[in-house]
Amino acid sequence: MTHEFGSAVQDFYLDLVRKNSRERKRRLEKLRTRADAEKYVLEVREKIRSLFPLPAEKCPLQAQETGVLHFDSFTVHKILFQSRPSFPVTGNLYLPRKEGKLPAVLFLCGHSAEGKAYSVYQHAIRGLVTKGYAVFAIDPVSQGERLQFRDEPEFSGGCCPAHNVMGKQLLLLGESMSSWRAWDAIRGLDYLLGRPEVDSARVGLTGCSGGGTMTTIVGALEDRFAMTAPSCYITTWLHNVENEIPADLEQAPPGVLGEGLEMGDFLIARAPRPLAILAQKKDFFDPRGAQETFEEVRKVYDLLGAGSSVRLTVGPDGHGYSKTHREAMYSLFNDTALPGVSAKEPDDLPISPEQDLFCTEEGQVDRLSWNRSVHSLLLEKLDDLLAKRRKHTKEELCALLKERLKPGEAYAPHWRVLRQSFLEESVYSRFGLETGEDSRLMCVLKRKGKKGEIYSYLPEEKKITLYIPHSDAQEELEKMTFPEGEAIYGLDIRGCGDCTPFWPEQPYESYFAEYRTEYRFGALGMMFSKPYLGGKVKDILCAVELLSRTCEEISVVASGHGTIPALLAALLSDKIKTLKCLGGPDSWETLIRKKYTLEIPLSLLLFDILSETDLPEIREALKDKLI
Repeated sequence: MTHEFGSAVQDFYLDLVRKNSRERKRRLEKLRTRADAEKYVLEVREKIRSLFPLPAEKCPLQAQETGVLHFDSFTVHKILFQSRPSFPVTGNLYLPRKEGKLPAVLFLCGHSAEGKAYSVYQHAIRGLVTKGYAVFAIDPVSQGERLQFRDEPEFSGGCCPAHNVMGKQLLLLGESMSSWRAWDAIRGLDYLLGRPEVDSARVGLTGCSGGGTMTTIVGALEDRFAMTAPSCYITTWLHNVENEIPADLEQAPPGVLGEGLEMGDFLIARAPRPLAILAQKKDFFDPRGAQETFEEVRKVYDLLGAGSSVRLTVGPDGHGYSKTHREAMYSLFNDTALPGVSAKEPDDLPISPEQDLFCTEEGQVDRLSWNRSVHSLLLEKLDDLLAKRRKHTKEELCALLKERLKPGEAYAPHWRVLRQSFLEESVYSRFGLETGEDSRLMCVLKRKGKKGEIYSYLPEEKKITLYIPHSDAQEELEKMTFPEGEAIYGLDIRGCGDCTPFWPEQPYESYFAEYRTEYRFGALGMMFSKPYLGGKVKDILCAVELLSRTCEEISVVASGHGTIPALLAALLSDKIKTLKCLGGPDSWETLIRKKYTLEIPLSLLLFDILSETDLPEIREALKDKLI
């Protein structure tokens, strides 16, 4: 494998994000008046809220206090509430020993195994409490007391892999991990505002890393927060793509880039309420993006007459809720809710062991008799969708999948003659196909031949077998046998074989793994509402169109992960006469039926597809072609 065109998909998405950024900057440059700013704030707020599917109704919280810890200047109340029916959320409510209504803060945790009990978060929480804030810190799903895969022997990851497994399942059902985590936070706010000690006009929101992500998202979805301070998240999606930074699925909301939005728009949607952007000099979330976002947000705040209400702090450290960030957060919140109170953090804050903060007797909600897991709730939704789903004709399936995949019309692409690949017993004549926008080479077609059988052109063939690989056409074809005299071609579709991005520190197969290239490109496709899978299907369709010019009959053989794009292409092209699938997933539904599985990578999923169809129905429509 040469990785010769491994940058093609990265460059494709980078161009899309840069175009998005340029168009957005032009819109921001046109803002001249307060009315312009108010209109822009309203537009981005409406766009953002349309992208996050939240439950239509709020269930009763069924909140209960399971214990209390007493300290000299505050108490910690152990709280259980239900964000969805029988779906428990664990949280610690910190109350200072003070009279009168209290300002309050909802604290959203980042990706810490301990959740609300993580020592750095306890520093931030208890620093707020010493200044007079009530603070409610909740465990994110699959963190702290809310682990979801303890009964799965194959699962050995932490909260990030857990979020991504659930995130893929949610995407197939038309939901997202972003929305699920946001809903927990919104219901946590409902609980906090229901406390008699809390002043509802002085409520803040903060969190770091994944908690900074959710502070950014929830702040844009909710009007009840007076002030927000996201830490170690704000940069730009452009910087993330340029720097090849992957993220958890809650950090990649579906459709957000397709709507022309950037991270800064989530902050602008809150204007002109007080905001602190907290970045770090050495963070992998590029601080240059934080500076750029701050300048964009401040322009809107200035037009609204509230320029002093938005602040930027770039700390000297790496990723984390450092003391510099915590004191910058205290400063903004105090100026808004407790004027005159010092922003300095005390040096002697008490830190409790994780078990002391447990809200459940055994330290995990899955021990509660009434607990429902994320998986059980997803199965319920899946069964409801299946009960309502109707069967389609082949023509209806074609129309549906064209709309979902967005592959565009198939065409015979311009092709380039590439250097041949010589092996011990065979040679591969290679042709680069420009199936991407702006004449970008996105896939490589390879004709397998014997020694000395070299082509600098596409020869006329009576019958061609086109092989779609699991990961690399040439490597896999060398292990396969075909009838003598049959013309064998392999196609490295985007992201595969010669088009695989180069990761020198990783084994070859890892490009399918979480946070690697197929994951990152799959997430970007979702964010643009232009599925990465649709690009893979387009590569096959265009290769078939090209080969059909010099061949009478084209059959396709696909293996493993290549079977999904091959199935979809065979449905959409009458020029594929037969299709043989070697292995591959039985259905997208399997990804949900199994509580934990890595069987299908993110790059082969379609958002909300299970409300309409699945792979078995597609196979049924292709029964006359399938071997």
